[in-house]
Amino acid sequence: MEKSIEDFRKDILRLIEERYTLGINGGLQTEIPNLDFYFSNEQTEFLSTIYEPSLCIILQGSKAVGFGEELYSYGTKEYLLSSTHVPAKVRILEATKETPYVSFRIRFTLDDIYDVIKNVNPKKLVISEKSEKGLFFDDINDRLYEPVYRLIKLLNQTTEEVQYLSVLIIKEILFILINNKSGYFLNKFAMEGTVSNKIVHAISEIKDNFNENLNVKELARMIDMSESSLYQNFKTITSMSPIQFQKKIRLEEAKHMLLNQKIDASEVAFAVGYESPSQFSREYSRMFGMSPKAHAQHLKYGT
Repeated sequence: MEKSIEDFRKDILRLIEERYTLGINGGLQTEIPNLDFYFSNEQTEFLSTIYEPSLCIILQGSKAVGFGEELYSYGTKEYLLSSTHVPAKVRILEATKETPYVSFRIRFTLDDIYDVIKNVNPKKLVISEKSEKGLFFDDINDRLYEPVYRLIKLLNQTTEEVQYLSVLIIKEILFILINNKSGYFLNKFAMEGTVSNKIVHAISEIKDNFNENLNVKELARMIDMSESSLYQNFKTITSMSPIQFQKKIRLEEAKHMLLNQKIDASEVAFAVGYESPSQFSREYSRMFGMSPKAHAQHLKYGT
């Protein structure tokens, strides 16, 4: 008898419960480099984040995702795909100590997608030139859940098996996604020369050089687009302009530095590209709702 979606969901939860403590809050990186879990035993307010290229599935609970002016909700019957680095706000809607929120993320690169696309029948690859938002939601199915279950089950195997087999299973998952409704979404971002792929290159350029001054004219020339087309399509995919996106990346990096390093706010400001610590403090407070110092303390100690 074949397993249902609900069977796979319960079996994965059981595997996680046997291996980890579900009472914790926050992210947990697994022994599989591309796989991490997220747990929460309480509802949250909207928190700022940046999605990486990834497949996200909720095993227990539900979440709201704010993208620009739009708001999406999804739970255990849907999945979320992010094609590139996409800014968003997220809120845990359903979570208690007795029934905590549990989700996982499988990260990949556009090169991973393209490597799979090369082995797909070209007639199946429908590619639209029109850019769309960088997030995609769809109903989950048992065909997708089956290799996901095998990937997570690898956590009980040897390091050698994890390193070799996880790569193959992630390719299998991408193959299923590309041959599903999400295929057109992944194709347009991975295929060289498409508008969406050019914007991905622009996003990567900004992300890799976030602490340097951004010259939008030079960026447009680099990806062979007009400034107006770059601005329009960049905002469609990320919900932000290139300048706003760079600011978002800078402030998220600043948050990471404050949380993980013994460093004061003015040093962080200069490190992420700000020339004025006071401007950094204002913009940080506007994004996270409190000053850099207070936010770092809140993240570390919950106070």
